[in-house]
Amino acid sequence: MLALHKPVCTLFKTDKEGGLSLLAERTRLVINEQVRTVYMPQYSSTTTVLSGSGGPRHSSTVQRNSSQRDILTPPPQEWAQEQFVNTLSLLHQHYNDVNTWQACGAKTYYFQNIKTIFTGVPKTGCSNWIEALLRANGDLTRDLDPTMVRKVHGGISGKHRIPHLGENVDLDRLREAFSFTVVRNPWTRLVSGYRDKVSDENTQGGSFRRVGKDIVREMRNVTDREELDKLYPTFTEFAEWLVRHNGTGNSHFHQQYKILCLPNVRYDFIVPLEYAAVLNREVWGRINAKTKLLGSYDKSSDPRKQKSTLYAKEWLSQINQETIDELYKIFKLDFALMKYSNFTDPNFPLPLYQNQSN
Repeated sequence: MLALHKPVCTLFKTDKEGGLSLLAERTRLVINEQVRTVYMPQYSSTTTVLSGSGGPRHSSTVQRNSSQRDILTPPPQEWAQEQFVNTLSLLHQHYNDVNTWQACGAKTYYFQNIKTIFTGVPKTGCSNWIEALLRANGDLTRDLDPTMVRKVHGGISGKHRIPHLGENVDLDRLREAFSFTVVRNPWTRLVSGYRDKVSDENTQGGSFRRVGKDIVREMRNVTDREELDKLYPTFTEFAEWLVRHNGTGNSHFHQQYKILCLPNVRYDFIVPLEYAAVLNREVWGRINAKTKLLGSYDKSSDPRKQKSTLYAKEWLSQINQETIDELYKIFKLDFALMKYSNFTDPNFPLPLYQNQSN
């Protein structure tokens, strides 16, 4: 049985270059520390961080100054676009002068009838988005049961994938199409990937039993096939396995920024998944489509109260600090994509956007 670790507290700050750096709480006090203050977006008070030989420490003086309604108001598109630009700068890249959609991978789709391009990052609700786009485009004539949404990744949508369009595609039409994508807090995406793909939980996407067995085989050194058939990896094992493989091993666990078609194109619209319930209506308005998202199979519409959020807070706090630090390094640029909050933040998993009107 795996030992549980004492919860630790971590948070992020923006450095001079616009990137995110990790601040980790230590459990012992340090004498004669230097005190510095980090101004955290979305809060009126400040977070005191004590720097010394024992490392930084996070005080518990942070308080909210926004109402529930304000917090769930999506950040403006100008701010969202700025975060993508900042992420590219961390890679020492910038957008191409002209969108080159033909350079995008198989996760990017072009729906000709509605003149829309969508990049579907796994574990950002992409199945629901593709299903809605297929209905708007005329490929589907009825809603799918949420438990069957994975069927949209077959032949019905394959013909819309950019690499499958062939040489006869009109590049001017691609450049004129409305384009959008969806991103998600890396911590909840990580937990969702575990729950949906390798755990023993029965969710809408099914499970990747082979991947789950591979994790158990590697992390526990179990080789007996019959025994492997009965075993599922714990979340801690899954996290440590990701660290071993630098976040790879399956496309559902890859870094989001690597799946996005950056810097080849600039998306017209960016949807943080946490605000999809609001922003999907704006997307449908942009393409003049009478469609809707099927929605999450989670009963709560508040992203802060959904299961993957609650599990993330619990499970991540049980992992040793070294693994947390390594995971952050792997997904650092995904945090930067939308300046995402840490799992210790009171409004996790929302982006750290400060409403300027407050």
